Amino acid sequence: MENDADYLAKLRDYYADHGVLPPYSTIMSLVGFKSKSPVAALVARLKLQGFLESTPDKRLKPGRRFFERPVYDSVRAGFPSPAGDAHHDTLTIDEYLVSHPSCTVLVTVKGDSMADAGILPGDTVVVEKRAAANAGDMVIAIVDNEFTLKTLGREKGKFVLVPANPAYPVIRPRGDLEIFGVVVGQFRKYK
Repeated sequence: MENDADYLAKLRDYYADHGVLPPYSTIMSLVGFKSKSPVAALVARLKLQGFLESTPDKRLKPGRRFFERPVYDSVRAGFPSPAGDAHHDTLTIDEYLVSHPSCTVLVTVKGDSMADAGILPGDTVVVEKRAAANAGDMVIAIVDNEFTLKTLGREKGKFVLVPANPAYPVIRPRGDLEIFGVVVGQFRKYK
């Protein structure tokens, strides 16, 4: 039981490599058990904790907590502070960034018009699809049949699209301005 976190980590790595959870016989060799009965006990414990579930045909699948990650104490971006291993909570990235799964999409950013807002080429923004937005919201808008990522602003009672890079002009639509969605989060993967 005290090694369950290590066993769960091995199952997560296996899932990341193969896209499925292994059968009991593979779990047995993966975690170093000599028989299937301790595997069954491990699986039962992980199911009770919400890390694993079974499909209708009795195969293992990730449970609601399978993808949660520990959240450690904050880290300073300035001067170093004493290191600690204690963490306060856990979170699942989807639960943190996605409030409405049925209307949430991910969009890869191209171009640098939002660089001063911290959104760089190659970043991924999390967008809630909705037709309405408020001034100040960062939006994906459709102008002249083209998508663009900007901050929604107002000038003289009309909506405009404001870049976060002085090299780009404010977009003042002459025709229709359609809101595709509102940006609710972003992430980037470092190489």
